[in-house]
Amino acid sequence: MERAEIIEHLRNSLSVILDRPLPEFGAETRILEDLDIDSMRFIELLMSLEDTIGLDVDPESLEPEVFRSAGAFADYIGARLELSRAAG
Repeated sequence: MERAEIIEHLRNSLSVILDRPLPEFGAETRILEDLDIDSMRFIELLMSLEDTIGLDVDPESLEPEVFRSAGAFADYIGARLELSRAAG
């Protein structure tokens, strides 16, 4: 899955979770700061991505830099999807 496609999945999932459109969402968007995401909503986001794109999250791999921006999170997701594909 391409990075842009992952970012679009993030935008769609966050839009549903936050119950508002996110027209300005892009790779540079800071998920926690710009969108004011709390820990419960972030867990909802992870569960949504698990359901929609098959993301398998290893909690130990969730380093703070993963949440720096939508682009950084998309890179993490892409790497996790590749690991799942290679293992499965």
